[in-house]
Amino acid sequence: MGEETITSETPVSDEVRALVCELNDVLLALTPPEHCYHMTVEEMAQSDTTVFVARIAGQAVGLGALRRHGQIGEVKRMYTRPACQGRGIGGRILMQIEALARREGLRRLVLETGDRHPAAWRVYERSGFNRCPPVLDYPASSWSVFYEKELVREPVAT
Repeated sequence: MGEETITSETPVSDEVRALVCELNDVLLALTPPEHCYHMTVEEMAQSDTTVFVARIAGQAVGLGALRRHGQIGEVKRMYTRPACQGRGIGGRILMQIEALARREGLRRLVLETGDRHPAAWRVYERSGFNRCPPVLDYPASSWSVFYEKELVREPVAT
């Protein structure tokens, strides 16, 4: 199928905009708009957010982002195109997000996802995330499921 890459990219490109549109369509088909907490491409392009794009043979097939809130990192905009799901791409994007958060010294990763996204739950749980009460400023809602992961810093060799 071609070489897979996952790199940090600007979200302000036609390919990433197309992925974000697909993601929004999927989410809005499962969750009422007032319970969807989308970031726009312009918000994703701000300095507090790093976007990772997965490509196969040069074509954008998935994305995810790290948004910083002080010492807490938030996982946002996780999506893999349906034709590429089930190949571990989401998990590898999540690994890139976590690695960056650790390098930056963040203490914890958190996220909000929908109550009708069991495939996403599996990705997060396989990556060591645990369900938790609402995070950041998200309201408690039956439409939302929250996850967190403590990031233990590696001891510095002396």
